[in-house]
Amino acid sequence: MSNINAGIAFAAGLASFISPCCLPLYPSYLSYITGLSVQELKTGSNTKEIRFRTLTHTLAFILGFSAVFYTLGFGAGIFGNFFNGQRDLIRQLSAILIIGMGLFLLGVFQPQFLLRERKLDLKWKPAGYLGSFIFGIGFSAGWSPCIGPILTAIIALSASEPGTWFSLITAYSLGFALPFFMLAFFLGGARRILKYSNLLMKVGGVIMVLMGILLFTDQMFRITVWLQGITPDWLII
Repeated sequence: MSNINAGIAFAAGLASFISPCCLPLYPSYLSYITGLSVQELKTGSNTKEIRFRTLTHTLAFILGFSAVFYTLGFGAGIFGNFFNGQRDLIRQLSAILIIGMGLFLLGVFQPQFLLRERKLDLKWKPAGYLGSFIFGIGFSAGWSPCIGPILTAIIALSASEPGTWFSLITAYSLGFALPFFMLAFFLGGARRILKYSNLLMKVGGVIMVLMGILLFTDQMFRITVWLQGITPDWLII
Protein backbone atom coordinates (compact mmCIF):
# COMPACT_ATOMS: atom_id res chain seq x y z
CA MET A 1 0.00 0.00 0.00
CA SER A 2 2.91 2.34 0.74
CA ASN A 3 4.14 1.87 -2.86
CA ILE A 4 0.68 2.80 -4.16
CA ASN A 5 0.64 5.94 -2.00
CA ALA A 6 4.13 6.87 -3.22
CA GLY A 7 2.90 6.51 -6.81
CA ILE A 8 -0.05 8.78 -6.00
CA ALA A 9 2.33 11.31 -4.43
CA PHE A 10 4.58 11.25 -7.52
CA ALA A 11 1.57 11.89 -9.77
CA ALA A 12 0.50 14.69 -7.42
CA GLY A 13 3.90 16.35 -7.77
CA LEU A 14 3.64 16.10 -11.55
CA ALA A 15 0.14 17.60 -11.45
CA SER A 16 1.40 20.46 -9.26
CA PHE A 17 4.02 21.36 -11.84
CA ILE A 18 1.60 21.15 -14.77
CA SER A 19 -1.03 23.21 -12.92
CA PRO A 20 -2.20 26.58 -14.34
CA CYS A 21 -0.58 28.28 -11.33
CA CYS A 22 2.91 27.01 -12.14
CA LEU A 23 3.44 25.97 -15.75
CA PRO A 24 2.62 29.34 -17.40
CA LEU A 25 5.18 31.03 -15.13
CA TYR A 26 7.82 28.36 -15.62
CA PRO A 27 9.96 30.31 -18.16
CA SER A 28 9.94 33.32 -15.81
CA TYR A 29 11.03 31.16 -12.87
CA LEU A 30 13.84 29.66 -14.93
CA SER A 31 14.95 33.07 -16.16
CA TYR A 32 14.96 34.46 -12.61
CA ILE A 33 17.05 31.71 -11.04
CA THR A 34 19.60 31.57 -13.89
CA GLY A 35 19.83 35.30 -14.54
CA LEU A 36 19.32 34.64 -18.26
CA SER A 37 16.53 36.02 -20.41
CA VAL A 38 13.91 33.65 -21.77
CA GLN A 39 15.27 34.28 -25.26
CA GLU A 40 18.80 33.37 -24.14
CA LEU A 41 17.47 30.18 -22.59
CA LYS A 42 15.69 29.26 -25.82
CA THR A 43 18.53 30.07 -28.19
CA GLY A 44 21.44 28.99 -26.01
CA SER A 45 20.14 25.74 -24.58
CA ASN A 46 22.56 23.81 -26.80
CA THR A 47 25.68 25.53 -25.52
CA LYS A 48 27.60 23.76 -22.77
CA GLU A 49 27.93 26.85 -20.53
CA ILE A 50 24.21 27.75 -20.55
CA ARG A 51 23.19 24.12 -20.16
CA PHE A 52 25.43 23.73 -17.10
CA ARG A 53 24.23 27.00 -15.61
CA THR A 54 20.59 26.06 -16.13
CA LEU A 55 21.07 22.58 -14.70
CA THR A 56 22.92 23.66 -11.55
CA HIS A 57 20.65 26.60 -10.71
CA THR A 58 17.59 24.43 -11.28
CA LEU A 59 19.04 21.87 -8.87
CA ALA A 60 19.58 24.57 -6.22
CA PHE A 61 16.00 25.78 -6.72
CA ILE A 62 14.67 22.22 -6.38
CA LEU A 63 16.64 21.69 -3.16
CA GLY A 64 15.09 24.89 -1.82
CA PHE A 65 11.47 23.93 -2.39
CA SER A 66 12.15 20.33 -1.34
CA ALA A 67 13.49 21.56 2.02
CA VAL A 68 10.10 23.16 2.74
CA PHE A 69 8.18 20.07 1.57
CA TYR A 70 10.28 17.79 3.81
CA THR A 71 9.77 20.12 6.76
CA LEU A 72 6.00 20.01 6.29
CA GLY A 73 6.05 16.24 5.84
CA PHE A 74 8.19 15.77 8.95
CA GLY A 75 5.72 17.86 10.95
CA ALA A 76 2.82 15.77 9.63
CA GLY A 77 4.67 12.58 10.54
CA ILE A 78 5.36 13.81 14.08
CA PHE A 79 1.70 14.79 14.45
CA GLY A 80 0.53 11.38 13.25
CA ASN A 81 2.89 9.53 15.58
CA PHE A 82 2.02 11.69 18.59
CA PHE A 83 -1.68 11.00 18.15
CA ASN A 84 -1.23 7.41 17.11
CA GLY A 85 -3.87 6.38 19.66
CA GLN A 86 -6.43 8.39 17.67
CA ARG A 87 -5.28 7.00 14.35
CA ASP A 88 -8.80 6.35 13.07
CA LEU A 89 -9.88 9.90 13.88
CA ILE A 90 -6.80 11.37 12.17
CA ARG A 91 -7.42 9.15 9.14
CA GLN A 92 -11.02 10.34 8.86
CA LEU A 93 -10.13 14.02 9.37
CA SER A 94 -7.36 13.69 6.78
CA ALA A 95 -9.83 12.07 4.39
CA ILE A 96 -12.32 14.92 4.85
CA LEU A 97 -9.53 17.43 4.14
CA ILE A 98 -8.47 15.53 1.00
CA ILE A 99 -12.09 15.38 -0.23
CA GLY A 100 -12.48 19.12 0.41
CA MET A 101 -9.32 19.95 -1.53
CA GLY A 102 -10.48 17.70 -4.39
CA LEU A 103 -13.85 19.45 -4.53
CA PHE A 104 -12.03 22.79 -4.54
CA LEU A 105 -9.97 21.76 -7.58
CA LEU A 106 -13.19 20.64 -9.29
CA GLY A 107 -14.72 24.06 -8.66
CA VAL A 108 -17.59 22.67 -6.56
CA PHE A 109 -16.84 25.29 -3.94
CA GLN A 110 -14.28 28.10 -4.07
CA PRO A 111 -13.94 30.07 -0.82
CA GLN A 112 -12.14 33.35 -1.34
CA PHE A 113 -9.45 32.65 1.24
CA LEU A 114 -8.31 29.64 -0.79
CA LEU A 115 -8.35 31.55 -4.06
CA ARG A 116 -5.86 34.14 -2.84
CA GLU A 117 -2.24 33.43 -3.69
CA ARG A 118 0.20 33.86 -0.83
CA LYS A 119 3.92 33.85 -1.51
CA LEU A 120 6.97 35.04 0.35
CA ASP A 121 7.78 38.41 -1.18
CA LEU A 122 11.46 38.13 -2.04
CA LYS A 123 12.33 41.62 -3.29
CA TRP A 124 15.99 40.74 -3.43
CA LYS A 125 17.79 37.58 -4.45
CA PRO A 126 21.34 36.75 -3.33
CA ALA A 127 23.69 36.01 -6.18
CA GLY A 128 24.61 32.51 -7.22
CA TYR A 129 23.27 29.17 -6.10
CA LEU A 130 22.32 30.43 -2.65
CA GLY A 131 19.91 32.83 -4.32
CA SER A 132 18.32 30.01 -6.34
CA PHE A 133 18.01 27.90 -3.18
CA ILE A 134 16.35 30.75 -1.26
CA PHE A 135 14.02 31.45 -4.17
CA GLY A 136 13.01 27.78 -4.08
CA ILE A 137 12.12 28.18 -0.41
CA GLY A 138 10.12 31.31 -1.19
CA PHE A 139 8.34 29.54 -4.02
CA SER A 140 7.13 26.65 -1.85
CA ALA A 141 6.56 28.49 1.45
CA GLY A 142 3.20 29.89 0.45
CA TRP A 143 -0.14 29.01 -1.06
CA SER A 144 -1.45 28.95 -4.60
CA PRO A 145 -4.97 27.86 -5.61
CA CYS A 146 -3.59 24.95 -7.67
CA ILE A 147 -0.53 23.63 -5.87
CA GLY A 148 -1.76 24.27 -2.31
CA PRO A 149 -4.71 21.80 -2.34
CA ILE A 150 -2.60 19.04 -3.91
CA LEU A 151 0.26 19.45 -1.43
CA THR A 152 -2.28 19.63 1.42
CA ALA A 153 -3.65 16.26 0.34
CA ILE A 154 -0.17 14.68 0.42
CA ILE A 155 0.55 16.19 3.86
CA ALA A 156 -2.81 14.89 5.13
CA LEU A 157 -2.01 11.43 3.74
CA SER A 158 1.35 11.57 5.55
CA ALA A 159 -0.38 12.37 8.85
CA SER A 160 -2.88 9.54 8.39
CA GLU A 161 -0.17 6.93 7.80
CA PRO A 162 2.64 7.42 10.36
CA GLY A 163 6.05 6.41 9.05
CA THR A 164 5.26 7.14 5.40
CA TRP A 165 5.93 10.88 5.29
CA PHE A 166 9.49 10.56 3.95
CA SER A 167 8.60 8.32 1.01
CA LEU A 168 5.52 10.41 0.18
CA ILE A 169 7.38 13.73 0.23
CA THR A 170 10.29 12.26 -1.74
CA ALA A 171 7.88 10.97 -4.39
CA TYR A 172 6.01 14.29 -4.50
CA SER A 173 9.25 16.29 -4.81
CA LEU A 174 10.50 14.01 -7.60
CA GLY A 175 7.19 14.37 -9.44
CA PHE A 176 7.60 18.13 -9.34
CA ALA A 177 11.36 18.23 -9.96
CA LEU A 178 11.73 15.88 -12.94
CA PRO A 179 9.60 17.89 -15.40
CA PHE A 180 11.22 21.08 -14.06
CA PHE A 181 14.57 19.62 -15.10
CA MET A 182 13.42 18.21 -18.41
CA LEU A 183 11.62 21.32 -19.64
CA ALA A 184 14.62 23.46 -18.77
CA PHE A 185 15.98 22.47 -22.18
CA PHE A 186 12.67 22.33 -24.03
CA LEU A 187 10.91 25.58 -23.13
CA GLY A 188 8.62 25.27 -26.13
CA GLY A 189 7.19 22.10 -24.62
CA ALA A 190 5.69 24.05 -21.73
CA ARG A 191 3.33 25.84 -24.11
CA ARG A 192 2.13 22.56 -25.62
CA ILE A 193 1.46 20.99 -22.22
CA LEU A 194 -0.32 24.08 -20.91
CA LYS A 195 -3.49 23.48 -22.95
CA TYR A 196 -4.09 20.28 -20.96
CA SER A 197 -3.38 21.70 -17.51
CA ASN A 198 -6.98 22.62 -16.61
CA LEU A 199 -8.22 19.17 -17.64
CA LEU A 200 -5.48 17.52 -15.59
CA MET A 201 -6.51 19.60 -12.56
CA LYS A 202 -10.08 18.33 -12.90
CA VAL A 203 -8.87 14.73 -13.21
CA GLY A 204 -6.67 15.28 -10.15
CA GLY A 205 -9.66 16.64 -8.25
CA VAL A 206 -11.72 13.53 -9.04
CA ILE A 207 -8.87 11.25 -7.94
CA MET A 208 -8.48 13.18 -4.68
CA VAL A 209 -12.20 12.87 -3.91
CA LEU A 210 -12.18 9.12 -4.61
CA MET A 211 -8.99 8.65 -2.60
CA GLY A 212 -10.49 10.63 0.29
CA ILE A 213 -13.62 8.47 0.30
CA LEU A 214 -11.53 5.28 0.34
CA LEU A 215 -9.35 6.67 3.12
CA PHE A 216 -12.36 7.73 5.21
CA THR A 217 -13.93 4.28 4.93
CA ASP A 218 -10.55 2.56 5.46
CA GLN A 219 -10.80 0.95 2.03
CA MET A 220 -7.53 2.17 0.49
CA PHE A 221 -6.52 -1.46 -0.04
CA ARG A 222 -9.08 -1.57 -2.86
CA ILE A 223 -6.67 0.49 -5.00
CA THR A 224 -4.14 -2.34 -4.67
CA VAL A 225 -6.79 -4.93 -5.52
CA TRP A 226 -7.85 -2.93 -8.59
CA LEU A 227 -4.27 -2.52 -9.80
CA GLN A 228 -3.60 -6.22 -9.36
CA GLY A 229 -6.74 -6.94 -11.37
CA ILE A 230 -5.56 -4.90 -14.37
CA THR A 231 -1.90 -6.00 -14.20
CA PRO A 232 -0.92 -8.72 -16.70
CA ASP A 233 0.06 -12.03 -15.11
CA TRP A 234 3.57 -11.87 -16.56
CA LEU A 235 4.23 -8.67 -14.57
CA ILE A 236 3.22 -10.23 -11.26
CA ILE A 237 6.18 -11.73 -9.43
